[in-house]
Amino acid sequence: MKKIFFLICSLSIGLGWQVQAQSATTPEGDVTSYVNPFIGTGAVDASSLSGSNFPGATLPFGFVQLSPDTQDNPDNPASGYDYNDKTIVGFSHTHLSGTGVADLFDVLFMPTTGKIQANPGSADKPDSGYRSRFSHDQESAHVGYYQVKLLDYNINAELTATEHSGYHRYTYPKTDQAHLVIDLNHTLNKKRPYWSCKVIDAEIRQVDPYTVQGYRILTGWAQLRKVYFYAKFSEPIQSNQLYTGGSMYPNEKIVNGTNVKAVLNFNTENGKPLLIKVGLSEVSVDGAKANLAAEIGEKSFNQIEVAAKEKWQKELSNIAIEGTKEQKEIFYTGLYHAYTQPNNLADVNGDYMATDYTIHHAPDKTHYSTFSLWDTYRAAHPLYTLLKPEKDAGFIRSMLRQYETFGYLPIWQLWGEENYCMIGNHAIPVIVDAIFKGIKGIDVQKAYQAVKNSSMISHPGSPFYLWNKYHYMPENKQSQSVSITLEMAFDDWCVAMLAKKLGKEKDYQYFIDRSGYYKNLFNKTSGFFQAKDDKGNWLPNFNPLAYGGNGGNPFTEGNAWQYLWYVPQDVQGLVDLEGGKAGFTAKLDSFFTIKDLPKEVNGNASGFIGQYAHGNEPSHHVTYLYDYVGQPWKTQLYVSKVLRELYNNSFSGYSGNEDCGQMSSWYIFSAMGFYPVNPASGKYEIGSPVLKSATIHLANGKTFKMTAKNVSDQNFYIQSVKLNGKPYNKPYILHSDIEKGATLEFVMGDKPNKKWGQDLTGLND
Repeated sequence: MKKIFFLICSLSIGLGWQVQAQSATTPEGDVTSYVNPFIGTGAVDASSLSGSNFPGATLPFGFVQLSPDTQDNPDNPASGYDYNDKTIVGFSHTHLSGTGVADLFDVLFMPTTGKIQANPGSADKPDSGYRSRFSHDQESAHVGYYQVKLLDYNINAELTATEHSGYHRYTYPKTDQAHLVIDLNHTLNKKRPYWSCKVIDAEIRQVDPYTVQGYRILTGWAQLRKVYFYAKFSEPIQSNQLYTGGSMYPNEKIVNGTNVKAVLNFNTENGKPLLIKVGLSEVSVDGAKANLAAEIGEKSFNQIEVAAKEKWQKELSNIAIEGTKEQKEIFYTGLYHAYTQPNNLADVNGDYMATDYTIHHAPDKTHYSTFSLWDTYRAAHPLYTLLKPEKDAGFIRSMLRQYETFGYLPIWQLWGEENYCMIGNHAIPVIVDAIFKGIKGIDVQKAYQAVKNSSMISHPGSPFYLWNKYHYMPENKQSQSVSITLEMAFDDWCVAMLAKKLGKEKDYQYFIDRSGYYKNLFNKTSGFFQAKDDKGNWLPNFNPLAYGGNGGNPFTEGNAWQYLWYVPQDVQGLVDLEGGKAGFTAKLDSFFTIKDLPKEVNGNASGFIGQYAHGNEPSHHVTYLYDYVGQPWKTQLYVSKVLRELYNNSFSGYSGNEDCGQMSSWYIFSAMGFYPVNPASGKYEIGSPVLKSATIHLANGKTFKMTAKNVSDQNFYIQSVKLNGKPYNKPYILHSDIEKGATLEFVMGDKPNKKWGQDLTGLND
C-alpha cells in the first residue's frame, strides 16, 4: 500500500447556538418550490426499479448529503432510503444519488429516548434496537432541508447542510433519558460478494462536554476511504457509553477499533432542541473542524437552511420553463438531481486526498469526484456545458488530476478513487466535447495528452493490446467484448476529432482507423453485432434477446438489440451495414415493437417499449435515430411516449436508477425538444417538446428560448420549426446556434407532418 501522508492544520472555532422560528413563505419566482426530493426514492412494487435517490439535505455539488437511512446495511436501493420501508435506522452524512451500487453512509447519528440501545435492531423487529418507526404523513423535505417524526421516541428530527457540514435539530420530549447514538459501523452491506466492505479502523473521541470528533477508514466500492468528523453540541453531554467490538466502556473519553459506536446522554427537560453541527473531511479532523468553522460557525439552523435554499435557487434559476405543475416538478427535480453530484471533496482550504493517497492542494478550492461516466457522458455532461460550463471545466480539471497521479482518466471514480465499474473511457468524450464547445479553464494540451494516453495504456476493462492486435475484443480474452468494442470505438473517434483539431494528423489517422473497428463484430447474416473468439469465429447459440450483466457475457447491462444502435459517431455507417435506410428503418421499427423477453432480464433493464429499455442508459439515444433516415415523426412519437409515460412526480418517478443525473438530463433535454445522440458532436437531434417554453440565461450573457405552440398530450407531432424567425427544416440544431443566443419555435399538432425535418445536410458530418 502506498504511504499516506496527512496535512494537519490547527484552527480555533467559535460556535454559537440560536433557535429561530422556521419561515414558511415562498417568494415570487421561487423555482425551488418545484423540487420534490422524494421523487425517485422508491419503486411501485418489488418487480420495479426505483430511482435510488435520497430525500435528505445537500447543496449543489456538495460533499455532505445528510439523509435518513431506512436500512442498517444498505444495498438496494443504493441511496440507503426506500420510500416503502417503515423504519429509519438513523441519519448518515454521505450518500450516493441514483447509483446502482451502494456505498458511503458515513457517520450515522440517531436520537433516541428511554432504554439505551447500541445496536440498530431489525426492520421486522424495530423494538430490538435503536431504529424507529416513521410515517410519510409526518415527514417532509425541500431543498436543503429534511424533517421526520421518529414515532417510537416522539422526537422531531430536522436536517440541513452546507457543502462540508451537516446541521441537526432534534426536538426531544422533556426527559432526562435523551440519547444520541453515533454508529461508525453503519455501512453498505458487508456480506455482498463484490466490492466487499470492511471497517479497517475507527475512532470516537469526546473532547469536552460539547465536542466529539473521530474518523473511520474502510473498504467498499471505493477501495480505501477515510472520513473524519468534528461535532459540536448545543447542550452538554451528561455521560456516555462507548462501544468497541461489542464491549461497552462507560464515561471514557476515547474508543477505537473496527466496530465503534457511542451513546451520548443528554438532559432535555428544559424543552430546548438539541442542535448538532458536524463538519466532515476526507483529509483530517482538523480539516473537518475548519470546514465547520468556515461554513457554519455561529450561524443558526434556520440561517443555514435559508442559505441552502438560496444556493439552490441560484443554481436552478438560470432556466425558466412554462408547463404543467407536474412537468415543472419533474424538470426542476431533475436539475436538482443533476446538480447533486459530482461532489467537491476538497476542504475549504483546497486540500484533498489524491489517487496516490497523498494530500494535494487545489488552487481553485475544488476537487470533484463521483463520476458515473458510463451514464453521465451521454446527457448530464452535455447539459453542464449548456447550463453550468464553469462547473464542467472544474469537473474536467479534477479528472485531469487523476491522470496526473494515476496514469489515465477516470472510468467510474468515487471518493477520489477509481473503482473500474462499467466499461469504456468516457471521460474522453466529456473532455473533447467541452474543448470543442470552447469552455474556458481547461488546459487543452494537457487534456489531449490525457485522452490520448488513456486510449493507449491498457488497464482493467480496456486491454488496448487486444484492441490493437485483433481490431475487436475477443470474448474469450475479454468479457463484455461486444459492448467494449462498440464503446471503445466511440471513444477513439473522440480522440481522433481532438487530434484533428490540434493538427496532429498522424494521431488523427491512427484513432479514426480504430474508431471503425466496430464493423468487425457486425454479422451480416444476423444483422447484429455479435461476439467472436480470438480465432475470428462467431460464438455459437446467439440470441439477440439474451441479456448480459457486468461480466460473463458479450453485452453490458443489455442485449444485442439494445447495443445494435450504439454507433453514435457513425450512424450513417450503421445505416449502411443494415442495408440502407429501408433496412435500418425496418430494424428500428422492430426494436420498438418486439415485446418478447427472455426468462432472465438484467436487473438494470426496465421502462420497456419493445426492446427499448429507458431504465438503463444504452437505449437513451435510440428514439432519436429516426431523424437520420428522414422519418423524424417516429422520433417524435417515441420521445413523447417516454416523456409522458416513463416519468412522473411521485416517489416512483423514474423508470430505472437515476444514475447521478443522467435519467433526469434525458428528460431536461427532451422536454425542451432536443437531445445529443453523439454527446461530443456539438449537435442536438430534435425530438418532441412537452414544455410550452424554456428560456436559458447562458453563461455568456445571451439568452436561448424555445417555444412550442399548441403542445399537449395529443399534439406531440412537429408541424413546423423556426430558428431565429426563419423556417428551419433540419432535424437537429447546433450547440453553437444556442450559444449565440437564439429562439427556437415549434408548432405542434396531432398528426405527423412528414415533410418537416427532411434536410439532413450536415447531420452525419
